[in-house]
Amino acid sequence: MKTKEKEFDAIKMTRDIKEKISREIEGMTFEQLQAYFAKKRAKLYSGH
Repeated sequence: MKTKEKEFDAIKMTRDIKEKISREIEGMTFEQLQAYFAKKRAKLYSGH
């Protein structure tokens, strides 16, 4: 049985995103984390 190579690997993408966020928020205070996620949420809902 041949295996088909994936064109899109959702698990890899999810891990990459989690690692990126972890690097970005490393060492932030609680207040900085709140601001970081508020900014990301606003960007998500604004469509940009």
